[in-house]
Amino acid sequence: MDEEKSGSVTPEPAPPQDGGASGAQAQAVTQEKALELLSTVLDPELGINIVDLGLVYWVAVSEGAIDVDFTLTYPGCPIGPMLEEQIQQVLKEGTGVSEVRTRIVWEPVWSSERMSEAARLELGYPI
Repeated sequence: MDEEKSGSVTPEPAPPQDGGASGAQAQAVTQEKALELLSTVLDPELGINIVDLGLVYWVAVSEGAIDVDFTLTYPGCPIGPMLEEQIQQVLKEGTGVSEVRTRIVWEPVWSSERMSEAARLELGYPI
């Protein structure tokens, strides 16, 4: 995983799909599609999606599976299990991929600098 603090997700090449999802849908599963789907998962306290908040650190699409590394705004945050469940659900339903592997990571530590410009503006942070 790239250790930069830019708020962007580390690009990971998406090899051709062979299983897990069916036919044309399997061909359409890309990192960009996964990120698009993940942007529908909202932080319940802030009402901003987890991609714009900079909580998604890494996404990789491989044969029949999607791997996601994500973090929380602080280690004691109680929404971790709920976000993990929503990540798995939205990716499975939106792609047809049967295996979504999630991992909560703590390095690099999340900060408001990881947020997109739109999220920072919405929350009143300076640009």
